Amino acid sequence: MNLPSMSVKRPVTTLMFMLIAVLIGTVSLFRLPVDLYPELEVPVAIVSVDYKGVAPQEMETLVTKPLEQSLATVRDLKNISSYSREGNSIIVVEFEYGTDMDFAALEMREKVDMVKGALPDDASAPLVLKIDPNAMPVIQIGASSSMETGELKTLVEDDILSRFERLEGVASVSVSGGEETEVKIELDPEKLSGYGLSISDIRNSLRAENLNLPGGNVNNGDKEFLVRTTAEFKSVDEIRELPISLRGNGVVRLSDIASVKLGYKEQTSLSRLNGKNSIGIAITKQSVANTVTVAKNVLEELSSVRQDHPEIEFVVGSDQSEFINKSIDNVTSNAVAGGLLAVVVLFLFLRNIRSTFIVGIAIPISIITTFALMYFNGLTINLISLGGLALGIGMLVDNSIVVLENVYRFREEGYSKQEAAVAGAKEVAMAISASTLTTVAVFLPIVFVQGFTAIIFKQLSFTVVFSLLSSLAVALTVVPMLASQVLEVGEVKQRRHKGVGIGKFLDMFSNFIDAVDSKYSKLLHFVLSHRKTTVLTAIGIFVASMISVAFVGGEFFPKEDQGQFTVTIETPFGTSLEDSDAYVQRIEEIVEEIPEKDKVFSSVGSTEGFSLTATNSSTVNVMLVNQKDRKRSTEQIVEEVRKKAQDIAGAKITVTEASSMGMGPTGSAIEIEIRGDDIDILKGIGADIEEIIKNVPGTAEVSSNTKEGDPEVRVSVDRNRASYYGITASEVASALEASVEGVKATTLKTGSDEIDVNVSMNDRVKNSVENMKQILISSNSGTSVALGQIAEIGYGNSPTQITRINQTRTVSVGSQLSGRDLKSVTDEIEAKLKGYQLPAGYSYEFKGQQQDMMEAFSSLFLALVLSIVIIYMILASQFESLIHPLTVMLSVPFALSGGFMALFLTGRALSVPAFIGVIMLAGIVVNNAIVMVDFINQLRSRGMERNEAVVKAGFTRFRPILMTTLTTLLGLLPLALGIGEGAATQAPMATVVIGGLSLSTLLTLAFIPVVYTIFDDWTVKIRSFAEKVGIIRDRKGV
Repeated sequence: MNLPSMSVKRPVTTLMFMLIAVLIGTVSLFRLPVDLYPELEVPVAIVSVDYKGVAPQEMETLVTKPLEQSLATVRDLKNISSYSREGNSIIVVEFEYGTDMDFAALEMREKVDMVKGALPDDASAPLVLKIDPNAMPVIQIGASSSMETGELKTLVEDDILSRFERLEGVASVSVSGGEETEVKIELDPEKLSGYGLSISDIRNSLRAENLNLPGGNVNNGDKEFLVRTTAEFKSVDEIRELPISLRGNGVVRLSDIASVKLGYKEQTSLSRLNGKNSIGIAITKQSVANTVTVAKNVLEELSSVRQDHPEIEFVVGSDQSEFINKSIDNVTSNAVAGGLLAVVVLFLFLRNIRSTFIVGIAIPISIITTFALMYFNGLTINLISLGGLALGIGMLVDNSIVVLENVYRFREEGYSKQEAAVAGAKEVAMAISASTLTTVAVFLPIVFVQGFTAIIFKQLSFTVVFSLLSSLAVALTVVPMLASQVLEVGEVKQRRHKGVGIGKFLDMFSNFIDAVDSKYSKLLHFVLSHRKTTVLTAIGIFVASMISVAFVGGEFFPKEDQGQFTVTIETPFGTSLEDSDAYVQRIEEIVEEIPEKDKVFSSVGSTEGFSLTATNSSTVNVMLVNQKDRKRSTEQIVEEVRKKAQDIAGAKITVTEASSMGMGPTGSAIEIEIRGDDIDILKGIGADIEEIIKNVPGTAEVSSNTKEGDPEVRVSVDRNRASYYGITASEVASALEASVEGVKATTLKTGSDEIDVNVSMNDRVKNSVENMKQILISSNSGTSVALGQIAEIGYGNSPTQITRINQTRTVSVGSQLSGRDLKSVTDEIEAKLKGYQLPAGYSYEFKGQQQDMMEAFSSLFLALVLSIVIIYMILASQFESLIHPLTVMLSVPFALSGGFMALFLTGRALSVPAFIGVIMLAGIVVNNAIVMVDFINQLRSRGMERNEAVVKAGFTRFRPILMTTLTTLLGLLPLALGIGEGAATQAPMATVVIGGLSLSTLLTLAFIPVVYTIFDDWTVKIRSFAEKVGIIRDRKGV
């Protein structure tokens, strides 16, 4: 028993299965996690090694190269990059997408262990870490109060942080800004020298005198007691009066040789929210946690914290879940709007509520069933998966329309409700199954798409496939069942409404469609009698539309207007926090003039590179008001800030929009890697290419990763003299760090808190190179030696960083885009670089988003070709012919040209989403031709003459083809407009499908019938020739 027959004969059973699917889907919907994009594990890990005081060239030779050579043998390796700078080496290992990073990190540790013994003894143990983009701050909160910032920071750290840390899904909570209390011990170098003491002696004395240690157990009668030595500092005064033993005889009080006071640590960071000093609280989620859920939990806890601490003002600076929720709501609204438009089209054609309900029910049932399939396959609700549903929403009624129209036809021929429902569904079952399979088939080559694109393609593929298969099941079961129950004879024969209002409008629309029907019937007779003219006209339209391809730009991924951008300010190394703050305040003044701003979160003193706190690196994060409340886009506002920031000299300032791909490729839009051996030559080439790029319109913030050395005081240790006193270079470096920067000697307990006790030399040492020479270094013999006796002190510039890509020295030049697409800018840069002569042994290569785009397009093009091949195979099986599939597939090139024309007319670039739309188009546009050709074959099999069958099939299928096309187009229209948050991702896909389907349908209605007859004539001639020469004998069909 086939599906239509079973559903009509057992309507209650069909209804119960439908309700089960709806029930499971509804429960699944509320259990599906919500996020902006699919979860992504970036296949990147790093190795970090510290080696104090060692220059970049030595770091490269002693540390970086041995590690690179060993790590280059790990499996699934894509790229290996290294950054050798003074005292530090970082190696970034990039793997192919899909690599198991837990296993990869384990293999990396094994490779590192193999060469660990060859590394210098004084170097730190190599640290291997995975990069986890999912473990990111989801909420940033600013806390301000009338109390001192140091007191506020202590309160936040002691009483508030733990409340956020224990929430489910929270990985860590960090605090920035504010002052931190410490005990400052500033030694007088002259007095210290007079007593023959070094800073190491003071540090050791503080540690030795501040302890709380167990001493075992003693018995006193029948009781056992613990023995504990308690000699902890209880106050600053006690530290101040600490006796320090001299090397000879005698004692000196710490207060006699140092200033001891309670104060604040030197600040390395500042935080401001909307221009007001604050404490920044950044809450990071666990990699597997859901952003929306974590943010919701944090905000609920924040509400409770506000009640417990009314003296503190808490302001949410940024909340990642806001954009996610707005984007999901907007895409959902677009999908609902598209669905409603599709239902309106159905009503206009079907002219009664019952018929519209029968077909329209396919949309909610298919979508809800899709939610169940998504849940069981581990997918999430995100922009990509919802976009797939929204893209397919207009197509969900296509199969049901074809079925119901055929049922109508059988009812008009006098069949009973049940007979018409079964016969009508059975007649088109193979055609709609084949058309659904062709649409589904285009997603099979996903296995050949790699990298970031595959992750995006996978989510979209599953949702479209699930929804279309669900709609096919509905068309073959629910639609025949409902038609057999509620479709009355009168509703078929009496299609006119009397009166005014909606009835009159329906009559006018019906008269218009009838007129178009009549014109189309005449058009079919005309094109069949003027086949050559028709073919030439179609070819002319195709060629004309393909000209637009040359004018369509290219980009990797369209920008989502998240309403956020970041200004990064980098000043020369060594710039004080105060000076860095002055630059930040100038940026804040520029931002203050932006009427669309909502919140401004400034952080002075950020993280540079890997685990290096730097006062010369700062950021200003700007959140704008909702997109509907502003006339300008984030991109336009960013351009304004860039222009104004150009006038600020002395700092490198970059302005970047918040990335829509918090998961995927980031960095410069255009990046050129220059490879060679000599650093100075590489710098020169980099400077030349930098100037070339700056002269190309559409580039912005062009810069290279080379920089001049920063000014420094160099201490060159005389190893012979130092070894005479038993002192190593490492001990000299430690003593210098303690004297100038200060060192934590111990802690002072005050209640439940512990305050660091920091020892350093006073400002006279820090402000004078001559005074630095008097710093005493403790030797193994117990004597102290002045630094000037064993080292030379002078001025110089710090060496620059050495970058290596795949074990070759490299300089990178990068640029952002401004007002032009990636492809056109890159093409112009490439044209200009062709005239640039590189020295022998040096080369360059485009990287960044340009490389990501080309790799993605290459994979997607392969998927497109394979999709077309698979579609042909399905059609060949459907028609049991090798020729008829070619007739159907001639609609594909017209669709592709229409898609590119739509991109050109809307000013959109070819991107990954647009290319996915092209692939979808190949499976969608053949559906109309399948329905038409299948019916032609059926009529001919019943004995009808060919041309008569072509005209009859065209006239009969014209209305359902028009209905399915209009429902698909109008269902996609809200997405194609690209209005609102999260719409930029789906808009290119929808635009391509609308353009391609529109042009293809117009040409299919006239061109495909002509091509069918031409191919049929060729088939007859080929068969006749084959029979004449004896190749085949009386064979029907080719």
